[in-house]
Amino acid sequence: MKRLLPLVLAAACGAVFAQNAQNANGQLDKKDREFIEKAAAGGMMEVEVGRLAESKAQNADVKAFGSTLVKDHSAANDELKSIAQKKGVQVPSALPKKEQKELDKLSKSKDFDKDFIKHVGVSDHKKDIKDFQKEAKNGKDPDVKGFASKTLPTLQSHLQTAEGLEKSAKGKKS
Repeated sequence: MKRLLPLVLAAACGAVFAQNAQNANGQLDKKDREFIEKAAAGGMMEVEVGRLAESKAQNADVKAFGSTLVKDHSAANDELKSIAQKKGVQVPSALPKKEQKELDKLSKSKDFDKDFIKHVGVSDHKKDIKDFQKEAKNGKDPDVKGFASKTLPTLQSHLQTAEGLEKSAKGKKS
């Protein structure tokens, strides 16, 4: 029994060291990795639709909101890329097909301002907020979790702006 105890302790210590080494080598929890990948694609989409709004929107406030999306999401994307690189996660360098298809559809919209605010401003930000809240609460990696927490108020501000633009647009049609 006395000979077995040092072996058990050595094995337990080895397992702990291996887990710590794995975390240090950028191995992330699957959900943290998926969050990074999804947030990176979503962030790229926000920048692209923001640029589209800057050029296509008729309403000056919608154009300004597009500019805000470009500025805020570009900064968040840069931060997320840095975290992803440190964690060994590859983020897309181009807009994924699904997002590109949405962007193409939006660019051909007959009522761009309305569709932009409804889908991008309100719907997408509501989904993003849920994802970021979940990561901020349940994330395993402190850097990824911190990014989600830090970015959440910006997303909430975007949603609030979009909802205000939506109300304003509805008020003008009444």
